[in-house]
Amino acid sequence: QSWLRSFHIPVITDVDTRALTQHLRDQGSQPGLIWLESEGDIAHGIQKAKELPDMTGQSLCGQASCRDRYEITHPDAQFRVSVLDGGIKQSILDQLHASGLILEVFPWDTPAKELAAPRFHGIFLSNGPGDPASLSGMMKEVEQCIGQKPIFGICLGHQLLGHAFGGKTFKLKFGHRGANQPVIDLATGKIEITSQNHGFAVDDTSLPAEIEITHRHLSDNTVEGLRHKTLPIFSIQHHPEASPGPHDARHSFGKFKQLMEDFHA
Repeated sequence: QSWLRSFHIPVITDVDTRALTQHLRDQGSQPGLIWLESEGDIAHGIQKAKELPDMTGQSLCGQASCRDRYEITHPDAQFRVSVLDGGIKQSILDQLHASGLILEVFPWDTPAKELAAPRFHGIFLSNGPGDPASLSGMMKEVEQCIGQKPIFGICLGHQLLGHAFGGKTFKLKFGHRGANQPVIDLATGKIEITSQNHGFAVDDTSLPAEIEITHRHLSDNTVEGLRHKTLPIFSIQHHPEASPGPHDARHSFGKFKQLMEDFHA
């Protein structure tokens, strides 16, 4: 207790976690907060929790994205990639860079003409917070990039591609959280254990015929991967860069590089 106090770390004890799990299982994910007795009556805390905004409709990329463009160089790079940053994880940048790529990272509201500039060999669409359906501006720019370069999207980037293709997303009852999420690759039948942290998913019934579903979640059969049947574009809902976490899907970065090699051969 003294160690936690010295670092100002809050702790909850004496919570019936089984009862809490059962409640969330039946009612779905919902806002909540930690309320201290020193902050007032518990009824006031409950009211505060009820006033918290639902994630549906929340546009949060502007809070998580970089503010200015920056570059990550590589001495032996074959390709230069534009990265649309909706709240990108450092480990994703590390894996892209380790693939032998020069990265130019752009803010979330960057127009398509910059992302698809002639100097780039591919476009990467990052993860990020919030409801993808609220990001109409990003959808429009992503849609304009389709067909110009190879594109790879992860998490939010996957959802944005779903919208750009004409599909829709919906809020999951529970969301997928944690480092042990089972996903099946429909082409190979291989099961991959993945790290996930998302509350929305692409609606498989809304996708056009030219889009193929490549991966599904084994717990609820929701969409975990997409690819365009004729264009060098693919995306995954899960996190192949997990750090810490499983690396079963890390080959996705090599797949992106191979698409660029084939496209620019």
